[in-house]
Amino acid sequence: MFGLLQAALLLSTAIASVAVTALPTISVKGAKFFADGRQFFIKGVAYQGTPSDPLVDTTQCQLDAKAMQSIGTNSIRVYHANPLANHDGCMAAFRAAGIYIWLDLDTFNTTIVQTSPTWTREQFFAFAAVMDAFQHYDNLAGFWIGNEVINDPTGSPAAPYVKAAVADMKAYMSSQNYRTIPIGYSAADIAALRPMLQNYLVCGDGAQSIDFFGLNSYEWCGDSTYETSGYANLQRLAAGYPVPIFFSETGCNVPPQRTFGDQVAIFGREMAGTWSGSIIYEWVQETNDYGLVTYPGGQIYSGTPVPVQPDFDTLARVWRGIEMTGVREKDYRATLSAPPCPEASEGWGVDGDVPVPTLGRVVVMAAVAAAASSVKPSASEMAMSTSSGASSISASSSASASLSSTSILPTAPTATTSPQPSLAAAGVAATTTSKAAGSRVVVPVGILWMLGLMI
Repeated sequence: MFGLLQAALLLSTAIASVAVTALPTISVKGAKFFADGRQFFIKGVAYQGTPSDPLVDTTQCQLDAKAMQSIGTNSIRVYHANPLANHDGCMAAFRAAGIYIWLDLDTFNTTIVQTSPTWTREQFFAFAAVMDAFQHYDNLAGFWIGNEVINDPTGSPAAPYVKAAVADMKAYMSSQNYRTIPIGYSAADIAALRPMLQNYLVCGDGAQSIDFFGLNSYEWCGDSTYETSGYANLQRLAAGYPVPIFFSETGCNVPPQRTFGDQVAIFGREMAGTWSGSIIYEWVQETNDYGLVTYPGGQIYSGTPVPVQPDFDTLARVWRGIEMTGVREKDYRATLSAPPCPEASEGWGVDGDVPVPTLGRVVVMAAVAAAASSVKPSASEMAMSTSSGASSISASSSASASLSSTSILPTAPTATTSPQPSLAAAGVAATTTSKAAGSRVVVPVGILWMLGLMI
């Protein structure tokens, strides 16, 4: 009897703990994010210092979450995760710290590639596996359909493939009766594509449109101002955007000892009515010197994080000085309309609302059936090899990409040099690209979901 009573008490304590740490889910209404009826603004950090899944070591996540919480972080961005791994411990650790996760659906070798764009069954089933693995966590804020798929001015023909992926993943989410989780896109800051890309991704059929737009921008450097940084122009182009828009990477480190002055503008009167916050690049110190913390012995994710000063305290001070209230959901009216699809021009290669290459209902329902029957590939089948094609962006990770046999991520090249400063930082306000770890390959290869490939 005593044993049963003790077990019951332990169970009730666990249930109470879960109730206390539960977070309201993030939703989109018009151009705003909301959580529990209140507007949600992102104060985030990029959290992926190596190609390996950072959401599998519960103890490490607890240590990092505590340090992040101390500076006011409410979000992290994770670029790649292994759907075969168990993420319960890490997701709970970040939930307890009040931190949401913004997660990419692609892996290193399932991303859409601008030089030879495809949206295949392989890619779709791989994206679905990630969605299945994370959709039940209440602190999963949103999914990224891609990060800088288009990363130079000639890449716009890949945009319809991005919309096709959005359409099929939304259809899959609905068919699985999952909660409505926002799906967005993270863009390189390419002047030649402004504002065509952001407008194209929300024009036309809403079933194919993104729910939020992220911009990777490193334009505000040192003692820049709202006007001299180029942010005034970014605000002008974003005004009236019908879905939430925010900085999915920011934090120029030229010169060193960052001021994070852009945060005051992003959360201030000039931009807060349009922008929903920002994600600082990055949490982990690498060879590119963007990190906010290091780890004992110089090994990434190896214990209690050690603040990189003065940047860590500077960001904490800036964020503490920002108090956002926003608008209550019940008082907000979504009145902004989607823009027309841009016509083809010198800087844009997609002519209007063209048909997008969705896979369609048959493939979507096959994925639903596969998930219901738990027909999934083995770890060896998921560990796909990459082609010999060159990466379309430089890798920022200085760590080895040697992965466990259960990882779906392929071996990626180790970065030997830090990424070059953004063009904006060098005085050319034209293009900035993601500093995120990892590489992109030309063609996704290997078997992901056997059932999907037999369709």
